[in-house]
Amino acid sequence: MAEPNNGGAVVPSNKMPAGIGYILVNEASERLSYYGLKAILTVVMTKFLLDSAGKPAGMTVDQAKFWDHIFQAAVYIFPFVGSVVADMWLGTIRTVLLFSGVYCVGLLCLAADPTRLGLYSGLFLVALGCGVMKPCVSANVGDQFDSRNQHLLSKVYNWFYFSINVGACLSMFFSEPVLDKYGPRMIFGVLLGFMVLATAAFYMGKDKFVRVPIGGSRFVREICSPEGIRVILRQGLIYLFVAVFWSLYLQTTSAWVLQAENMNLHWMGYQWKQSQVTAVNSAMILIMIPLFNFWIYPAMDKLYKMTPLRKVTIGMFVTALSFLMSAWIERRIGGGFHPSIGWQVLAYVIITAGEILVSITTLEFAYTQAPPQMKSLVQSINLVSVAVGSLFTAAVNLVIQNPDGSRRYLFGADYYTFFFWVMLVTSIIFIFVATVYKEKTYIREAAA
Repeated sequence: MAEPNNGGAVVPSNKMPAGIGYILVNEASERLSYYGLKAILTVVMTKFLLDSAGKPAGMTVDQAKFWDHIFQAAVYIFPFVGSVVADMWLGTIRTVLLFSGVYCVGLLCLAADPTRLGLYSGLFLVALGCGVMKPCVSANVGDQFDSRNQHLLSKVYNWFYFSINVGACLSMFFSEPVLDKYGPRMIFGVLLGFMVLATAAFYMGKDKFVRVPIGGSRFVREICSPEGIRVILRQGLIYLFVAVFWSLYLQTTSAWVLQAENMNLHWMGYQWKQSQVTAVNSAMILIMIPLFNFWIYPAMDKLYKMTPLRKVTIGMFVTALSFLMSAWIERRIGGGFHPSIGWQVLAYVIITAGEILVSITTLEFAYTQAPPQMKSLVQSINLVSVAVGSLFTAAVNLVIQNPDGSRRYLFGADYYTFFFWVMLVTSIIFIFVATVYKEKTYIREAAA
């Protein structure tokens, strides 16, 4: 059973747990499937949907953005279900395997039925399977470590995030070309194949994973204890602010993809597809993770000690700047120009720096700041912040629409400027929250 880390004498170890490789392969494959779906989702909804008679029945741009963010919100609401199922009844490993199957059925629905019925049912099952799994997979990473090798935890969460972006980067390069050449059935079938691979990798590693005992009634007692309530309230406050970051970040696969359609897509000697530009984010993650770990963070530490919440604060300000850039791009488009997609690439570089500072930091923070039986639950609070951010974006896109789907508010660059100001004000307020927050770290003690 995990206990607060009180600095007891243990023999440190630099040996990686045996199950880490299987976790990384599983995560890379699942993220390839998920981000491949996300990269083409708005394109499918606007250009490839059919009605029951087989005739084109695409959505408007704002309708597609609305449903895209509803789907993303659902993916990050279901983690609450996953945390309860895993911590009380099934454990993380059986929960991941069971809901991987649900995920696969959802992709099968998308491949089999190109109508709105197939779209909605498929997206619901993908959101359910993916959402339930998410807190279990990320908590399972931390569960492989104890007080002997906890110093490796930050390194492994960085590798975990690296594997996410390997999958995301690869998927975004081939998803839209396959969609354009072979249609939605083929690309959804390919993404299903990668999800099957992810499930197989996790199944092969199940006997090598450290198994933390199922909480059962202890889970309920810990949540209802004074300490458990304090943890939930404190973490909930932090992730309410983080939700605003996600509101902006998630638009890189919706609003920014649609913005790219009106830009000059010929860049660096290559004619890009509008959704392929999102791969820049994942490619930059692969470059910038080592850059931050080996150079930027040590340099920042020399100037000012970089606690997790200080990193998050800086990341929020950086993210606000990315939307200032996208607002400038939209003004150029509104002025009748076709700016180079290279300008949007620069916006991706800025928001990627924000992502490293916020997303990776909060992933590890959610694990280390949670008591033993609440690891998955607190991970779900982290993930639900993504849902809250996505719902906020969906609500904004709904409010600015006329009943026929056309826009009535926040035209052109004003849309991006609005989100810039929301993020900037949130960042300023978060400075004070981060200043008064007191950290308390929990790490599983090594077996005697």
